Amino acid sequence: MVARTSRSRRISDCKVYLKAHDMSTLFSSIFRAGDLVEVRSKEEILATLDANGRLEEMPFMPEMLKHCGKRLRVGKRAHKTCDPALGIGGRKMLNTVHLENIRCNGAAHDGCEAACLIFWKDAWLKPAGEKRPSPDGAGKPFRSGGCSEETLWSTIKHPPKVGETEPTYVCQNTQVKFATQPLKWWDPRQYVEDYTSGNVRLQDLVAGLTFSVWRTVTEAGLGIGTAMRWIYDTFQRMRGGVPYPIRPFGVPEGSKVPQSRLDLQVGDVVRVKPYKDILETLDCNYRNRGLYFDPEMVPFTEREYEVERRQKQIIDEGSCKMVRFKTDAIILKDVVCEARYAICRRFCPRAIYPYWREIWLERVPQSQNPAN
Repeated sequence: MVARTSRSRRISDCKVYLKAHDMSTLFSSIFRAGDLVEVRSKEEILATLDANGRLEEMPFMPEMLKHCGKRLRVGKRAHKTCDPALGIGGRKMLNTVHLENIRCNGAAHDGCEAACLIFWKDAWLKPAGEKRPSPDGAGKPFRSGGCSEETLWSTIKHPPKVGETEPTYVCQNTQVKFATQPLKWWDPRQYVEDYTSGNVRLQDLVAGLTFSVWRTVTEAGLGIGTAMRWIYDTFQRMRGGVPYPIRPFGVPEGSKVPQSRLDLQVGDVVRVKPYKDILETLDCNYRNRGLYFDPEMVPFTEREYEVERRQKQIIDEGSCKMVRFKTDAIILKDVVCEARYAICRRFCPRAIYPYWREIWLERVPQSQNPAN
């Protein structure tokens, strides 16, 4: 009874937020991580959309239709996100969650392989078992009309412009900049919601914010950066943790970066090389032939993973065009960005797959592979 009363109070508070529609209230969604929800019917969802198939500028994509009527669990509340098209800053978003590992398969977008976590507006979901209609994310009842399923399909791809050869696409990722607002990294309300939403455990929140302070001192130009990194590495080594993730690169400016080809295939088991070895393959921009090695990838070094797939093409959020990789990138199973270190997008729940060069990996001999 106490738990039910607490949940009712939380939902009531969230409805106040939806009515006020600003970030001064604690909650940005009526759902939190771990909640069991039911995706509304296609008809209900279409009724919440505008003439372009969007709600609060966020498209409902054809790839999402197959989930209508299903019961799924909320993975994390998407009260904030990142948008590579606009740089490294964070973005705040209202009335939105990610469902547990429900990713776009790109079927309606010419086989885009980015496999992004899908954004779900509150209006497209309801608590599992709820029968009565609920207001949409803007606090208005379901309206008649909305848009048709045909609209969803007709608005996702546009013919090439004059003088161009490639079509442009519309998906949730290309619309993030329109469906969000800037979020200052120092705004404490986002970190409160990280915890209260169930997105981030208290110990991880404290560890992340402690690292922010440590990094600020380390990189403040006080002449103690080397000592601070050594202390950090020593402490992490004692507890089996991750080394300091931001370091000078290894290839001199103007030199060519090395490359390697392993011809990895789906299901192969690999070990990510030590960070110090990977640094020696990066140019002055932390890239190997254009592919960026993000500090968020450091926690996965010196560990073994299964190859999920070879990445060939994705829709670029900035240009809205399909980008085809000159050399396939490697996607590792269950390896996603956890936003542990980035100051401007700390604890972003978007869980983007990092792209790996084969030179950063090494095969695990079959004799050492536990699966054999």
